[in-house]
Amino acid sequence: MNTSILVLFCLLITILLITGSAQAQQPKKIPRIGYLAGSGDPNNPGPEVVAFRQGLRELGYIEGKNILVEYRYRYSEGKQDRIPNFVAEFVQLKVDVLISPLGPAIIAAKQATKTIPIVMIYAQDPVATGVIDSLAHPGGNITGLTTLTRDLSGKRLELLKESVPKISRVGILWSTTNIAELEDPSIFQSYEDAATTLKIPLQSLRVREPNPDFEGAFQTAVKARVSALITVRTTLLIGYRKQIADLAIKNRLPSMSEGSNFVEAGGLMSYSANFTEAYKRAAYYVDKILKGAKPADLPVEQPTRFEFVINLKAAKQIDLTIPPTVLARADKVIR
Repeated sequence: MNTSILVLFCLLITILLITGSAQAQQPKKIPRIGYLAGSGDPNNPGPEVVAFRQGLRELGYIEGKNILVEYRYRYSEGKQDRIPNFVAEFVQLKVDVLISPLGPAIIAAKQATKTIPIVMIYAQDPVATGVIDSLAHPGGNITGLTTLTRDLSGKRLELLKESVPKISRVGILWSTTNIAELEDPSIFQSYEDAATTLKIPLQSLRVREPNPDFEGAFQTAVKARVSALITVRTTLLIGYRKQIADLAIKNRLPSMSEGSNFVEAGGLMSYSANFTEAYKRAAYYVDKILKGAKPADLPVEQPTRFEFVINLKAAKQIDLTIPPTVLARADKVIR
């Protein structure tokens, strides 16, 4: 090998070694997740955020080390609904995945981006509301889970009637936002449809953001001779679950809710999907997307079982005896 060729060969080897070393020294990009939750703050996250974080850890993700999660809260710093601004912020940040349990946030994100993957934990049937094409093949950039909260309205009324056979009128405590929210029209209507079949008169007890008048709602219930209450699971009402439970007991109203955290706060009963498992499972979708899966190809999951929870402490406070046949069907009993 002549000298010039040898020199050229050595030069090429040196360049390759230097290039390889430089590439090896370049830090690996850490994925960034945008999480738009309801109320709360990073230092005092709600149970849903805690469950999501646990799901990430079980999949090997450690926040601040190999994954970054940008948390935004719908209600924070004393300000009202900030969903549109937060969605726009996540799009500008070019997050790798946007995740939210809020119906309005999913709709806003779908309108704002066609490229950023979106993971939902959705209360309604996402096919019926036009969020995705089908459960098996979502299409577009949205996938995740549905808790089917609205689909269980009839079952809650049935369980309430079995627990309190003499109920004459049921109040539906729900809330509306100051923005166009897709789920608002369906909340009360889902109970109306079931109540017609069961021949149970309903009383709408609607409160409005940002300053809900719960005392006024319960006064309306008393005047309307409401004999039982169903509390809808909305972001606003979750934040007031203890106050709602106390008012129900004060007014001696048997109560059914759309989530076990209402019962844990002092409510009487709940029937719903296991929300803790749903939020943990959302981390699985984030993991799949970060590893290259497309949202359009990830089937949307539905709950495989539902939980019926009864609080006997609350029953005792309002002098209510839960029939043994109903008690035997409970998945969890708080004594």
